[in-house]
Amino acid sequence: MTILVAPLNWGLGHAGRCVPLVQRFLDEDHEVILGGDGESLTLLRRHFPKLRYVYLAPLQLRYGKGRSQVWAMLKALPKLLRWAVQDHTMLQAVLREEHIDRVISDNRFGLYSRNTECIYITHQLHIRLPEGWRWAEPLAAKIHARIYTRYNKVWIPDYEEREKSLSGELGHPQKSFVHRTSSLCTLSYIGPLSRFQNNPVNQNNLNSPSYSTVAVLSGLEPQRTLLESEITARYQNSAEQVLIVQGLLHRPNTRIKRGNLTIVPSMGDKELASALLGAKHIIVRSGYSTIMDLEALGLLNSQLSTFNSQLEFIPTPGQPEQEYLAFWVQKRTSE
Repeated sequence: MTILVAPLNWGLGHAGRCVPLVQRFLDEDHEVILGGDGESLTLLRRHFPKLRYVYLAPLQLRYGKGRSQVWAMLKALPKLLRWAVQDHTMLQAVLREEHIDRVISDNRFGLYSRNTECIYITHQLHIRLPEGWRWAEPLAAKIHARIYTRYNKVWIPDYEEREKSLSGELGHPQKSFVHRTSSLCTLSYIGPLSRFQNNPVNQNNLNSPSYSTVAVLSGLEPQRTLLESEITARYQNSAEQVLIVQGLLHRPNTRIKRGNLTIVPSMGDKELASALLGAKHIIVRSGYSTIMDLEALGLLNSQLSTFNSQLEFIPTPGQPEQEYLAFWVQKRTSE
């Protein structure tokens, strides 16, 4: 079977959670073609440099600098629509050139076709909206359902039991918020996906320098840069050894040492896992892929009595999904 795997280029999380899927397909002797654009495609190509790849429609979005992203997202809607149409058109061209048995789309809205099996990956069946816009959440869920019911299957990377889940109401919404099944589309929970799932690094076998604090940055600009500046200012006069992973794959992978701060554009999986496991304090965005990564490394263990001091979630301002996930994971872990 030939499988095209294409994640959304919105930070690195969508690509990161596709890594174990690609590896699983390869282990099952399927041929895998990578698809996408930007740094998400770069991340997959770094993990699987021997695989063929195809470019799909590029998506370049930016957040606003303030606490609310409502205006930025409203302005982006026409661009998102044009992008989805272009992505759909480019997929049809790929399917005319290649025999592809299955298309895996991680939140790329336009990668569906009647000519092959198409699977859509999402952890958000319930679209969380900002305060003041909650009245529109059922409408947002219906619009999203119009997108994913164009696919043959929807895969939700989470546990099926809501109490055990990492996504809470996002992946386990009330029935009124989700189109559960149709004659063409079925939903199924496939369990969390993390590039660290089969990582051999553990706390008794750390092979990287020990940092008291590790900050892993991600997401759209300018909020990524604003968080980096905030963390730098917080620790630049501290005695702690601090590692800042910028999440910038396009930069030369060199270490910058500024007193007690070590700044790197990106890190390999084993090196990053080692740094996280050795840290006393971890600072991250509360994106869903990050949460799956932390669970895979055992860092969401309910036995950790120092949860709040060990893990510091900083949701992207104005992104209610991340605000909810930070709340849900801490609630789940404390129970």
